[in-house]
Amino acid sequence: MNVTIKDVARAANVSVATVSRALNGHHNVAEAVRLRVIRVASELRYSPHAAARSLSSRRTHTIGVVLPDLYGEFFSELMRGVDQVARERGFHLLVSSYHGNPEEQGAALRAMRGRVDGLLLMSPYIGDTGHLTDNLSPTQPAVLMNTHLPDSGLASLSVDNYGGAVAMVKHLADSGRKRIAFIAGPQDNFDARERQRGYADALAERVPGAQPWILPGDFNEASGHAAGVQLASSEPRPDAVFAANDMMALGCLSAFHQAGVRVPEQVALAGFDDIPLSRYVQPSLTTVRVNIARLGGQAMSALSDAIGTDASPPASVSLQPELIVRESTAGRIEKPAGSS
Repeated sequence: MNVTIKDVARAANVSVATVSRALNGHHNVAEAVRLRVIRVASELRYSPHAAARSLSSRRTHTIGVVLPDLYGEFFSELMRGVDQVARERGFHLLVSSYHGNPEEQGAALRAMRGRVDGLLLMSPYIGDTGHLTDNLSPTQPAVLMNTHLPDSGLASLSVDNYGGAVAMVKHLADSGRKRIAFIAGPQDNFDARERQRGYADALAERVPGAQPWILPGDFNEASGHAAGVQLASSEPRPDAVFAANDMMALGCLSAFHQAGVRVPEQVALAGFDDIPLSRYVQPSLTTVRVNIARLGGQAMSALSDAIGTDASPPASVSLQPELIVRESTAGRIEKPAGSS
């Protein structure tokens, strides 16, 4: 026997319209009623006829998510936040990764036209502007995440990467570190550039006369490890290392362990993002906390609200990161024997 929307309405003691609004994620339904409808629909194993619903409402109840990559804890946390809100609002997700390739990004955006009600897009690469404007539909709601697209008119949620980096360098300098090295991220990545800019500006302010000490990185463990090998053999070594993300900081930590460099006694070490693993390594990693799941959830909420009301998503929002001090920068630096 096929269960219909009328059966759900009868069992939940509400109207058919209320069932429709509750299951479609509209906000003009009391929370208790919405939960009751969802529970009854689940118990009855009610499944809306997606094709018919799409034809009648011109909505697919699907959100397109286009990301530069799916590998690593950052994207796992981001998708966790997106997925949680999507399920609460009654949306399915269609996810695509373009691996940093602008042509693949454009193909993914074009492929989603007509298949999704709105788009969540992350495109942190500096040179992506033309590809984005060429392939984003002006009639389709979209919310950008950590994407630098000036004058686009699209809602954007981003992290204050510059401010977070400034706070970290100030923390390291205030605890006595003077030779602060920085492991940079990809040079075509806007987040990485902002973190490097914050490092350089804060270093000039807090350690006058110090020259920036910047090593290349690629936001992965291998590049952090390579930088750590180089820094461990430097003479003199830095007394602090700030990596532009946690994955590179963890790679650097491994290299220091292999070289017998003690963290934090000889070199303090810090990262950026506060991925879950950073709390469980030894020593636990000082970092800049970006609530990654919250970023994804807020972006999904903003997009859902715009779709449900046919209103424009909110203006750009900058999320403030938080300095998290852990064991890897604890105390002051251990001075070499014979130094004053």
